[in-house]
Amino acid sequence: MGNEMAGKVAVVTGGAAGLGAGIVERFLAEGAAVVFGDIDVEQGQGLAGRHGERAVFLSTDVTVTEQITRLVDTAVEKFGRLDVMVNNAGISGKMHRSFLDDGLEDFEKIMAVNLKAVMAGTRDAARQMKSTGGGSIINLTSIGGIQAGGGVMTYRASKAAVIHFTQCAAIELANYEIRVNCLAPGHIRTAIVSKSAHGMDAEQVAKFEAGIRATMRADRPLEREGTVDDVAQAVLFFASDRSPYVTGTVLPVDGGTAAGKPLPKKKKPEDS
Repeated sequence: MGNEMAGKVAVVTGGAAGLGAGIVERFLAEGAAVVFGDIDVEQGQGLAGRHGERAVFLSTDVTVTEQITRLVDTAVEKFGRLDVMVNNAGISGKMHRSFLDDGLEDFEKIMAVNLKAVMAGTRDAARQMKSTGGGSIINLTSIGGIQAGGGVMTYRASKAAVIHFTQCAAIELANYEIRVNCLAPGHIRTAIVSKSAHGMDAEQVAKFEAGIRATMRADRPLEREGTVDDVAQAVLFFASDRSPYVTGTVLPVDGGTAAGKPLPKKKKPEDS
């Protein structure tokens, strides 16, 4: 446990579980005060309850932009300022065997959560940060927004749009000393993969997830699977004073996947 965010105030969307909860816990461990929102009230309240007065949870549906504004306003009202905004909330949508089978029925919701909410969170945070000398905004994208590929097409499109928006915002908000960066996780074990497996029973979901993860393992140079804290530590880099001259960047946290295919594994002597 360090003290890299002592005195800083942060807002995190989608902070009750998965990557968001890991980011919230890392910020708290580093001394920050954190206001976070999520639709999962039970988990959100439980997380806040374990961390005392520096953790504030609000039930938040990021498709309602006024609720994002409330998160930001609450941070300023309770703690006096806003230094860091993490637009983390995201959904994958339904997985289809082929794009030709995709009725695009979840297009509006995915774009509302993955893109519009990021834009609203960036805007609302910047409105506060511009009057206090700047700050850091971190938007969560995905390696699916960097690399082309099949499956969950709307999700991929939304995450690619987050990257472009982040770089545009970084250029405009630099006038206020506000840094805007993107983090692109990949191969991190969270529930987002299984949530895309609609209409399956528990056994089918387990097989589906195992197949996806086997494909992911074959695609990354680093053999181990990423962890939630791998992502949280990278977010800390952007949120803390480690990166004062970094803005408009996209940082993959993916075991090297975005860099390219791994080399064939060398056989061990006992395998010969």
